[in-house]
Amino acid sequence: MINLTMKHLRYFEALARHGHFGRAADACAISQPALSVQMKELEALLGVALIERSARQIRLTAMGEALALRARDILRDVEEIEDLVRAAQGPLAGRLRIGVIPTVAPYLLPRLIKDLGAHYPDLDVQPREAITGKLIGDLSDGRLDVAIVALPVSEPALHEEPLFREEFMLVRPGEDAAKPVPKPETLREMRLLLLEEGHCFRDQALSFCRVSSALPRDLMEGSSLTTLVQMVGAGIGVTLIPEMAVGIETGSAPVSVVRLGQPRPMRTIGMVWRKTTPLADQLARIADRVRHLGETRPPGA
Repeated sequence: MINLTMKHLRYFEALARHGHFGRAADACAISQPALSVQMKELEALLGVALIERSARQIRLTAMGEALALRARDILRDVEEIEDLVRAAQGPLAGRLRIGVIPTVAPYLLPRLIKDLGAHYPDLDVQPREAITGKLIGDLSDGRLDVAIVALPVSEPALHEEPLFREEFMLVRPGEDAAKPVPKPETLREMRLLLLEEGHCFRDQALSFCRVSSALPRDLMEGSSLTTLVQMVGAGIGVTLIPEMAVGIETGSAPVSVVRLGQPRPMRTIGMVWRKTTPLADQLARIADRVRHLGETRPPGA
């Protein structure tokens, strides 16, 4: 009988996911030499090579690829057993791994963590900020319990719970405050500042501006909404930001903010979780708290 442990599977799955001993060791909160020892032990237990090692990177062998897939399934099943026990214990308590997209996290997470702490003092909220694709992958693989994203995500295995809608606001230099509100086709002709590729908000903004795959020559990119707004304040161009970001992002920049004309650009913020999770009832109650926060935003948001 092979004395394979959950620790072996967790460490190997992390290595397969990161493709790097250092990053996998950090994710597992162990040293890189300790991870290497565990992987050699795993290969000795199985009697096969799982990893091709080189100076700069690692590759999985065919057996390693097959084991990585099985390890993810096993770890996800174990997580759901733990969730089943938590669900049977009654009130919300214990670990809650919640992912949030970057265009929501800074504006909602602080209030959400405070709110959940007041209503569910035994809940250990563990937030993670990442773009939608990363969150959906982690959710599907059992590394997150729930994610707050822009809907729809259209993943058959995930339940989508709409929470609230919000407008996109136009941010332009302060001296433009008295100018007419531009139409979408006019925005397309301006120097437009947008988030980098991978952010769903970028795609939504491009869609509103009716920009196809042929991007405007003057389109410029930033890594965060803060960067975009500061660039607008420096007179470099204009940008779109979600309504919840206005109060925080525009206070320190000489910019003006205006609502766009009809039909106004909107996005739906929602929570998603696996349809198979035993925590569905508890997550629905948390969704109610998030919905309440989204509907009672602080002044200026």
